[in-house]
Amino acid sequence: MPYIQPEIVKKAEEMDLLTYLQNYEPNELVKIGNGTYTTKTHDSMRISNGLWNWFSKGIGGKNAVSYLMKVKNYTFLQAIESIINKTCFSQNVINSKEEQKDNTTLVLPQKSENAERIKRYLRSRGIDLEIIQECIDNNYIYESLPNHNVVFIGFDKNKSPKYAFFRGTNDTRFLGESKGSDKRYTFRMEAKEKCNRVHLFESAIDLLSYATLMKMKKLDWHKENMISLGGVNLPSKTKEKMNIPISIREFLINNSNIKEIYLHLDNDEVGRKASEFLKEILSTKYKVLDRPPPMEKDCNDYLRHILGIKITNKNFIKKVNELQK
Repeated sequence: MPYIQPEIVKKAEEMDLLTYLQNYEPNELVKIGNGTYTTKTHDSMRISNGLWNWFSKGIGGKNAVSYLMKVKNYTFLQAIESIINKTCFSQNVINSKEEQKDNTTLVLPQKSENAERIKRYLRSRGIDLEIIQECIDNNYIYESLPNHNVVFIGFDKNKSPKYAFFRGTNDTRFLGESKGSDKRYTFRMEAKEKCNRVHLFESAIDLLSYATLMKMKKLDWHKENMISLGGVNLPSKTKEKMNIPISIREFLINNSNIKEIYLHLDNDEVGRKASEFLKEILSTKYKVLDRPPPMEKDCNDYLRHILGIKITNKNFIKKVNELQK
């Protein structure tokens, strides 16, 4: 067995995976967010903050040595020697910790002094007033100026806003994401107590509609994890090109206690195919239940149906109902 000096071993173990890949396998790296990467070979892997996690395999580590051993099946000595041979420790190595941060910052719309316009709008969509007020009080939503849109905010683990989605409060379908929005942190309501379930929705309006439906059934929506995906895309025909939305992927990586996933996606072609894909992919590790609204296009249309609120675009809804027969 070859002998490697302890200080050399220590030096090799200090190299994080991002530094290793940036220097020696740069074509393997794929940047997906501020300081977060995956790899071309394993798209369920996440590399961030000096750590790596192979999501689909449930393994991870904190340096390049652990990556070479767990992912490439190197022995400990092979991993150390590989790093030594590549660096020789006399060459200048680009350190990932010295990498410049992404300069794209979230640009939030100006906030109105009151929120009466968005209250009226959300109430017209059937959302419960107490739920609306709680969201306003916790800065999850606010009314913008000068257009008086409703703005839905997503926060990171430090409670810093990282995502903003705005929607018009008039009859026009005016909506979009604010510049610099990070889709890892889409609008969500996380359980106040530890919960092993998570509910997925296409939009923030659908999420709030589901919370309203729960309250109408005398159920405590505060006990549930609910995430808006910020929309879904029609899956491609080849599974290799399909991707789990980054918002749920990151949530699952950071919440290892989750056991059940409830899909409340729309009753249209995109929603149904996306649900099929997510159920197939995620059911290898989780109990996945497809729970679309029992009628109408989405959770909000279903809520308005229950409440007797007029639903527009009846021709589309009729076509959806015909496809379900």
